[in-house]
Amino acid sequence: MKAKLFLLGLLLTASVSAQIVYHDAAAFPLLGKTTDVTITRYERLPASLENVSRKPLWELGRNSAGLAVRFRSNSTRIAAKWEVLFDRNMNHMTPTGIKGLDLYCLQDGKWVFAGSGRPQGKVNEATIVKNMLPEEREYLLYLSLYDGVTSLSIGVDTLSEIGQPAVDLPVRRKPVVFYGTSILQGCCASRPGMAHTNILERWLNRECINLGFSGNALLDLEIADVIAGVDASMFVLDFVPNATVEQMKERAEKFYSIIRSKHPDTPILFVEDPIFTHSRFDREIAKEVKDKNETLNTIFRTLKKLGDKNIYLLASKDIIGHDGEATVDGVHFTDLGFMRYAEVLYPVIKKHIEN
Repeated sequence: MKAKLFLLGLLLTASVSAQIVYHDAAAFPLLGKTTDVTITRYERLPASLENVSRKPLWELGRNSAGLAVRFRSNSTRIAAKWEVLFDRNMNHMTPTGIKGLDLYCLQDGKWVFAGSGRPQGKVNEATIVKNMLPEEREYLLYLSLYDGVTSLSIGVDTLSEIGQPAVDLPVRRKPVVFYGTSILQGCCASRPGMAHTNILERWLNRECINLGFSGNALLDLEIADVIAGVDASMFVLDFVPNATVEQMKERAEKFYSIIRSKHPDTPILFVEDPIFTHSRFDREIAKEVKDKNETLNTIFRTLKKLGDKNIYLLASKDIIGHDGEATVDGVHFTDLGFMRYAEVLYPVIKKHIEN
């Protein structure tokens, strides 16, 4: 009888420990935002722009690219429940990258991939990692790149604890702010953690803010105001793949001046248009890339002649390598492309940001 009661007790204990309890992620720090004054928590643009910005730009601002939740837990598994805004699907990007989640764990000062939350649709639930030892760990949970997260809960074992981060990493003081296109937003990373801004956030251990707007980095001046509102360590302006030559000539200096007027000494990095892999065959694209990069270089030289010593230009020739294997469709990066891009950007940013 005692043996049966003992076994029953073990089974009951196992049953209790096997349960998951969910905690609203709103209780934990959220990285990657320029302001907390947004319509919902997991959006990137201030609520004040809802009736100011162009509609496609505003809707892209509701995507949660670059946002990440920080927490710690001693749970043997981490799960999540989340709902997305649009339930988007694309023919060249994985559902995990579009509307999934990505979990990293801090080990010996470095962020290590722990698992992905794979989506089922608009409403999702997934166990991201399991069968761990019940040890306290620091976590970084990246949100969806090409959809908006409307609600998020983090699941842990019933008998475990979840709480605020005990370590101030990534450092949130003076983040790096990125402005750009679909590539910057993270298309076509296989999962959120592989967007280059998120890779750089982990490598630099510095908060990075992703203001990438697919097809819509057209130098809208209200976005320059948003960028200028951040006390950043560096601004990275990567708009050339979207902006036309005419738009650059008309708006680029004004866009820059809005930022520079509020941050006279902060480094600003301009990035050339990548040499897209299909441009070796498509003559029209090759000419477009050449014309845009020449225009950017002219703008850059003009600003230098005006005396700005804290602006820099990243040439595109080595951004994604030279083997033609770093994109999905000739334009948008694979994980290999994002890794190569991060490797090029890392030493440039590392050299200039304040420690």
